[in-house]
Amino acid sequence: MAEKTAYIFPGQGAQLVGMGKDFYESEPIAKDIFNKADTITGYSLSKICFEGPEDKLSETTISQPAIFVMSVAVLEVLKSKGLLKPAIVTAGLSLGEYTALYAAGLISFEDGLKLVQKRGQAMQAAADSSKGSMVSIIGLDQAAVEKLCAEAAQGELLSCANFNCPGQIVITGAVDACKRSVALAEKAGAMKAIELKVAGAFHSEMMKPAADQLKQAIAQCKINDPKEITVIANVNGEYYKNKDEISQGLVKQLTGAVLWQKCMEKLLADGVTKFYEIGPNKVLSGLMRRISRRTDIVNISDVESMKKLTE
Repeated sequence: MAEKTAYIFPGQGAQLVGMGKDFYESEPIAKDIFNKADTITGYSLSKICFEGPEDKLSETTISQPAIFVMSVAVLEVLKSKGLLKPAIVTAGLSLGEYTALYAAGLISFEDGLKLVQKRGQAMQAAADSSKGSMVSIIGLDQAAVEKLCAEAAQGELLSCANFNCPGQIVITGAVDACKRSVALAEKAGAMKAIELKVAGAFHSEMMKPAADQLKQAIAQCKINDPKEITVIANVNGEYYKNKDEISQGLVKQLTGAVLWQKCMEKLLADGVTKFYEIGPNKVLSGLMRRISRRTDIVNISDVESMKKLTE
């Protein structure tokens, strides 16, 4: 039986200062992609990726295009060298879904970058106009976390945002409700509850204004129907069938939960045996170890890890 391969791409939070610099300095393809990105975004995105400062790179408006561009640069270098087995499916965590769509040939680099730049700006604006936060709950199952949300909400918004892997669920909502959830989590039996350093309550109804803006931006982009390579949707863990589903999924993703664990379990159940995590850091490799420890996953986040593919 032929080996089934997936390319997976990280989302916001994976950024780190220096990302992509080694590719930029050693690979003309990567250099060209970063230079194009600087032109499209209208500022030196590459300089912030390579030199920081960290707090600037971590801003929602910067980190989203930065992660997209760095991931695309690495992907294109790997493809040019023939170092990847062809994928039958791609996936990305939240923001990473845009890279997955690019990798599957469903959106262009320019449209993808313009969309993630708009997405970051719209999410930041929505965060600025609402007081929201997010909390990572470690060591509770979905039913326990949903019960915790109901108890901590006290009439305010609080819901599940990311189902990342067994025992790791991120919740999102009003600042005070998030603070109450941290205090209540230990009583509920959680190993820990960590308030995240984010601008707002992402993947919640507080992002509705951002979703409305994103919908308008998506309408102006060319999206292709999936053909040779399919993409699995964050919002329901199912494969996108056509461009209309993609448009709807990207908008819904801003106010709905990201079902990453379900997506990975679906790919494993459908016979995917090899995963390449392409982009900054090793977040998705860490999650996969919690989802399916024995799965073959290769991380390529720098030139050194790329060289290991040739050994």
